[in-house]
Amino acid sequence: MTTFLVRRLFQMLVVITLSAMASYGLLYLAPGGPLLFLQQLQRSGPQAVTEEDIARIKARFELDLYLPYRFTRWFVGLPRGPITVGDQAFFSDLQVGCAIPGQVRLRYPDGRIEFIEEGCEVPVTMADLEGRDVSRGVMLGDFGDSQVILRDRPISILIESRLWYTLALMGVSTLLAILIGVPIGIYSAVRQYSRFDYAMTTMAFVGSSLPTFFFGIIAILLFAIIAKEAGLPYLPPGNATANRDYVIPLIGTVEARSTLDYVLHFIMPCAVLTFVNIAQWSRFVRTSMLEVLRQDYVRTARAKGVRERLVITKHAMRNALIPFVTLLAGVLPTLIGGAAITEAVFNWPGLGRLLIDALERSDYTVAMSLTFLSILMLLIGYLISDILYTVVDPRIRLS
Repeated sequence: MTTFLVRRLFQMLVVITLSAMASYGLLYLAPGGPLLFLQQLQRSGPQAVTEEDIARIKARFELDLYLPYRFTRWFVGLPRGPITVGDQAFFSDLQVGCAIPGQVRLRYPDGRIEFIEEGCEVPVTMADLEGRDVSRGVMLGDFGDSQVILRDRPISILIESRLWYTLALMGVSTLLAILIGVPIGIYSAVRQYSRFDYAMTTMAFVGSSLPTFFFGIIAILLFAIIAKEAGLPYLPPGNATANRDYVIPLIGTVEARSTLDYVLHFIMPCAVLTFVNIAQWSRFVRTSMLEVLRQDYVRTARAKGVRERLVITKHAMRNALIPFVTLLAGVLPTLIGGAAITEAVFNWPGLGRLLIDALERSDYTVAMSLTFLSILMLLIGYLISDILYTVVDPRIRLS
């Protein structure tokens, strides 16, 4: 087991590095960014934006550094501070885009740094270089600062403020889906072609074929809008809490930010995610269970006179859940990344909604941090699933 864990941890480190490089590069190529507005202003007139404005923005977002340097500073926090050699400062790119890589900039006694190239002369003060606060890197849990959503504040504050909403929503919905979906799948396989099996199969096809935002919109129409217009008890259509007290028929006055208010807002997004997961997982367990029930050792157990309940629970179910353990590996990243579409439909203030907001507002530091967390949680989930194989099936040994 120790050898297996060491080998898998090394593999995880390699995969995390490659995945972080890929996600960082893709977001770097995405349209938008801090220079987009300045470029639009620059088109309106030659005096709208000066080269000093562009240099200042590039220095703020470290766009004057080579892409590999920006990645390593974000990933592991290295190299730290301005890149200097003695009394000369070296940067991998010009702040106004007119110097070759590695050009030497001279430092003057008054604190100025100046580079000179044909047709280009721009002074940069030492404060622009030495005032940079470089994070320790996402590998050490330092995600840096938000640039748009929570300007110049640590991203960890944003994650902490949204994390519990996502953990509550995804944790409860996942637990309910497992407790309901697995027994439904097993019973459907045991009672194959029965009315119950046909009903659950239909439900599984509907839940798997339609997107979550469709169920979310239908739930809002039925249980929020139509029910309220008909004078029936209704559910709040979105957000985690209400801004003011409201009245629901048969329930009475609900105080804003009370426990009942949280529960009422929680029901619809949780129900949508639970239904979709039940539909997917029950179908998966049913297929796996049917395959196991056709095995020779199950027939032999029945021929020996073993009770049907023991045949199902002891012989068939345990082996049928081995593929399901692999499916559970994908649960862990959803506990962090959340269900972005469902959270967007119900305006649930979780991490999934935060990711959408970060992409819409070009806050790429937040988007990269959430993407990195999702990748990390997915790899940890696969490692846990490999270990759980030995619990579900004692014949499996890790070495």
